[in-house]
Amino acid sequence: MVDLYGRDFITTQEWTIEELEYTMEVARKLRETVKRGDRPKPVLDRRNFFMVFYAPSTRTRGAFEAATAILGGHPAFIDVSTTRIKAGEAVKDVAAMYDSYADGIGVRILDKAIDFVYGEGHRVIREFADTAKVPVINMACCTYHPTQGLGDMITIQDLLGDVKGKKYTITWAYSNQPRGRCSIQEEVLIATRFGMDVTLAHPEGFDLDPQIIEAARKNAKESGGSFEIVHDFEEGLKDANVVFPRNWASSEFLRVGASKFGVEREVQTYQRYKHWCLDQHHVNDLMAKPAYVTHVLPVLRGYEATDAVMDGPNSAIYKQADDNFYAKMATLAVTMSKELPV
Repeated sequence: MVDLYGRDFITTQEWTIEELEYTMEVARKLRETVKRGDRPKPVLDRRNFFMVFYAPSTRTRGAFEAATAILGGHPAFIDVSTTRIKAGEAVKDVAAMYDSYADGIGVRILDKAIDFVYGEGHRVIREFADTAKVPVINMACCTYHPTQGLGDMITIQDLLGDVKGKKYTITWAYSNQPRGRCSIQEEVLIATRFGMDVTLAHPEGFDLDPQIIEAARKNAKESGGSFEIVHDFEEGLKDANVVFPRNWASSEFLRVGASKFGVEREVQTYQRYKHWCLDQHHVNDLMAKPAYVTHVLPVLRGYEATDAVMDGPNSAIYKQADDNFYAKMATLAVTMSKELPV
């Protein structure tokens, strides 16, 4: 019997495959319930979910707010710019107070909120989790994005059926702005846990966290999948069943931060890799059949991928965003309630 009540969700690596599959099954049942026009049991009735946003969001905030409300709870949006956190208040003091006010806490901290300094966002989330007794959910930090990974795996399984042995290419893509790598790393981790043949494609100098790479190799070995890194865009796409094209910043930029390295200098580097842009001919000529294109959004259209791809027959981006909504709802339900909503 899987019991996740009271558990933190900082990274998918800290939950077993059984726990991940259980939560995904709850998400699918929630999706079925809502799609037929019904509502799940209000298992979060009179419970508060405090959402602490250091960084802005389009989907994550909307999904968590709506999911909490549908489950009968109260979503409290906390914009840190309206708090004393940036004035120097200690994270552990905030976490201790919110622990007494809330039944669950979500934290989102990445990219500009931490000057792109890799590791700083994860440190803050761990401090919340170490202090609070209620479940702490990582709504995206510089390192991980667990509910995103969970929702994306639901999408990929729905599209491909048995995903073991299917090729998933996660590729760097051209951009006009730097972005962090939490979603990239989360995809690498969860896909290798589920036995996929994962290819990570990126130019030299855009390496992921070495600890993530080590974990991915171990995941692949244990699951019967595979993991490889290539530095050629088209080679990475060859025979892929799924491709996820997204920019992430260089290793050096993330090490020293935007202020010291310089955003303009970083973006100039990207000009050398303008051909790392997914177009429909890549999907038609290089990928396997069936072939699907995913993206966590926002996609930088015309940079990372063309409109023809993102609006085309192979695109799964809106299904993916929808599945992520139910993954977040399921995460709230299993960690904040002893009763199942469906």
